[in-house]
Amino acid sequence: MTATSTLTLGGLLAALLVLLANLYPWWTGTREMSQLAAFGKGFGGAACAAACPGGILGWAHSRTGTVANGTGERAGAAATGTTSGTGLTTGQLTGLGATGAVVAVLAVFLVALSYKAAGKKDKRRILGGAFVGSVLLLTAGVAGALGWLPGALNGIGDGIVAAVQGAGVL
Repeated sequence: MTATSTLTLGGLLAALLVLLANLYPWWTGTREMSQLAAFGKGFGGAACAAACPGGILGWAHSRTGTVANGTGERAGAAATGTTSGTGLTTGQLTGLGATGAVVAVLAVFLVALSYKAAGKKDKRRILGGAFVGSVLLLTAGVAGALGWLPGALNGIGDGIVAAVQGAGVL
């Protein structure tokens, strides 16, 4: 199997369709922020996975782009009769260190636990958030906006390591 780090217009279309499917019930409903929590959990887990430069989390992040590109290009061609394979400017989260990687894995694990405990609708919302987050983080704009994330993960990881090693306790 191959994976990509380049998102096409078709991939963007697929992500935006899933995003709209998740936002529409909130917009037409009571607009309580708690309705977006499951989607946000998935998006947050995808952002932590996108910070990983490799491994299974990094591979899953790039593989999501491949799936989105294929699905979105077929949907766009079927709906409009035009091709949507034009590539967008790519971006990525860089700078994740070993201590930050521990935090990233813990965050993704918490999202997986939330998924397991969620009801049917929230499971779909978590998956939708993970899909949209992973796909949009292949773009320069969203990756640039979240460029602070690897540093934050590294800082949290450094704090955990310092606490476990007893630094500053005595």
